[in-house]
Amino acid sequence: MSYGFIALFMFGSMIVLFLTGQRVFAVIGFVASVASIALWGTGGSDMPFNAAIKLMNWYQIACLPMFVWMGYILSETKMADELYRMFHVWFGPVPGGLAIGTVFLMIMIAAMNGLSVAGLAIGATLALPEMLRRNYDKVMITGIIQGGASLGILVPPSVVLVLYAMIARQPVGNLWLAGVMPGLLMAAVFIIYVLVRCTINPRAGPALSREERAAITWGERFRLLGAGTIPVVIFGGMILPFIYGWASLVEASVVGAVLATAVAAVRGRVNRRVFEACMTQTLGVSCMFMWILLAALAFGAVFDGLGAVRAIEGLFLNDLGLGPWGILIMMQLSFLVMGMFLDDTAMLIIVAPLYIPLVWKLDLGIPPQDVLIWYGVLYTITCQIAYMTPPFGYNLFLMRAMAPKSVTLADIYRSIFPIVSLMVLTLILVMIYPDIALWLPHQVYGYP
Repeated sequence: MSYGFIALFMFGSMIVLFLTGQRVFAVIGFVASVASIALWGTGGSDMPFNAAIKLMNWYQIACLPMFVWMGYILSETKMADELYRMFHVWFGPVPGGLAIGTVFLMIMIAAMNGLSVAGLAIGATLALPEMLRRNYDKVMITGIIQGGASLGILVPPSVVLVLYAMIARQPVGNLWLAGVMPGLLMAAVFIIYVLVRCTINPRAGPALSREERAAITWGERFRLLGAGTIPVVIFGGMILPFIYGWASLVEASVVGAVLATAVAAVRGRVNRRVFEACMTQTLGVSCMFMWILLAALAFGAVFDGLGAVRAIEGLFLNDLGLGPWGILIMMQLSFLVMGMFLDDTAMLIIVAPLYIPLVWKLDLGIPPQDVLIWYGVLYTITCQIAYMTPPFGYNLFLMRAMAPKSVTLADIYRSIFPIVSLMVLTLILVMIYPDIALWLPHQVYGYP
């Protein structure tokens, strides 16, 4: 039996087991452990063990619980409620204004958390019911919330880009900065979509009535504007020391977590219930990530032992005879397919070690010091799309679990088609114009 067939059988077995509803880390780890022992005997048991040791040696992974804690502090202390109220007041008079404000809310939450789950939870439980109450088109706003939440893995401090940086051995600061402009571009495309749709059909997103606007005093507006600057201050206090080299990634994440907690405490928002809720949820999410990383590292080790990197190169370069851009497009399509079954972390750990050496060899007309930074942004955008692609997109089922009962799964499926189209447009623009991603790192770090 050839190694190529074994690798294909492993991947197929993993997909079949996912359909049973088992946890992601359990499926990946089980397939990796059984395959390693079947292929290399009792010595194969060292592969999962070595994966655990490798994970423990990743010092930068310590930033993960800090970022998650920041997001939950924002949510549990109701600072997210104030953010939404601020956008509600300032953007409500515009057609579709609450949906536009929700996009800005998602950006702010992404800048505090680095994950898409927190933004989706806040958007589905806070913004969605309010917009439904005001007769917004539920298909439009459901898609906007999913699209906006996905910005959490692109806008710094993206946890996915931190993991990519460790695998690709690229500077985290460069990757974070590279995600800023594509993230803002995607958010701008979402906002333009809402404006155009609500201008053509005002019933899709009715503006606040004149009576409601009159009832909001300017004092209240500026008070909420001041509350909305607090996350910006926390984000700046965390990200600037890291960008300018004054603190390491882990140190910067601790600064952000301490700042968020201190602000909440000063405002009288921290009590035992909040503290326990944040600790429990942070522990749960962090452990989930660690288990997935452990399982995916073991799976990747077996794949590497089977010569999967050479097999991938032979498939794309020799068997299919694809050019550099054809290979790149095939990689992105494979991420979309895998995203139906895997989350971004598992997909990254399993596939990135196979693709990164190949990307490095492709002649794409991009300087060698930039190509892996640019590819990290492409990967992240593709993950965002995969999260929302039927039939098994991760965000689709999360949205159904958190949305009101009036929003059906059929509504959620219909909502993502225009949003996914806009995300694909953004991906194509970043592929054609790499400077969208690379301009900001060049400006900050000053390399050509």
